[in-house]
Amino acid sequence: MPRLTHVIATAAAALALTAAAAVPAAAAQRPATGHSAAYYLALGDSLSVGIQPNAKGADQLTNQGYANQLYRVLRRADSELQLVKLGCPGETSGTLNKGGICGYKGDERTSLNGHTGSQLAAALAFLSAHKGHVPLITIDIGANDLNPCIALGVISKIVTCLTPVFAALEKNLAATLAPLRAADPHATIVGMLYYDPELADWLTGKSGQEFAQASIVLAGQFNQLLGGVYKKAGAAVADVSTSFDTTDMTDIVNVPGIGKLPKDVALICRWTWECAPKPVGPNEHANAMGYGVIAGTFLATLRTIKFPA
Repeated sequence: MPRLTHVIATAAAALALTAAAAVPAAAAQRPATGHSAAYYLALGDSLSVGIQPNAKGADQLTNQGYANQLYRVLRRADSELQLVKLGCPGETSGTLNKGGICGYKGDERTSLNGHTGSQLAAALAFLSAHKGHVPLITIDIGANDLNPCIALGVISKIVTCLTPVFAALEKNLAATLAPLRAADPHATIVGMLYYDPELADWLTGKSGQEFAQASIVLAGQFNQLLGGVYKKAGAAVADVSTSFDTTDMTDIVNVPGIGKLPKDVALICRWTWECAPKPVGPNEHANAMGYGVIAGTFLATLRTIKFPA
């Protein structure tokens, strides 16, 4: 899509992305072009709306999420671009399609306490109302599907539990992507692979270290499933798992206040609230820097897409 191609090219030329910092604020500013408004539609779970814990450990919506940070970069290349966030904290692949957690009415998010409508229906309504004006859709979904299994705490039990969960997730995600693609065949859809918050268990001792190592395999299977569904649906994939060096247990990093840790564990401590002391942590959500790394991963993915002229 020419407009998104220009936005990405302009932003990419102005940015030097690194995995050690949030997305830089500086980017080239171009004057308004007179084009009609365009929208970046962000879908998903709590990560898509920038959830972070406050000083008391309660989750709060913020404007530091990856969608906000990616939007700020893209908007500097297209001042008419607008961000629409429909994400829902606690959303699963099933509730995204059927509803039950967040409230929606038409194409606008209404109340976190309501149970009307679904995120998918709201997204489709928005795409219908703004047909041809949504060049970009991002989505992260699936992590909350796993939580009941992860809570079992024993790898053998978790593996058994995940088998039907993975099957349902694959079916649900395909059922999300198909109507989104049909609603706007020209929109660029980018799906996210996840980092592994369970790596923080490394800090709890020998059994925790064994659990952390085993979690890498499960995270790999989870992300392989997600990536396969996204690619089959013609969506691009933002590999956040790789950005967080999820499989790197070899390199050792010194983390101030904690000590020497495997690199993947260190990055979870650096870029999420999992290793924060109580009452703020442990909390699996990214911090502002971590959300910046995720935003950078999405931007890097967009830069690899070959758009039609």
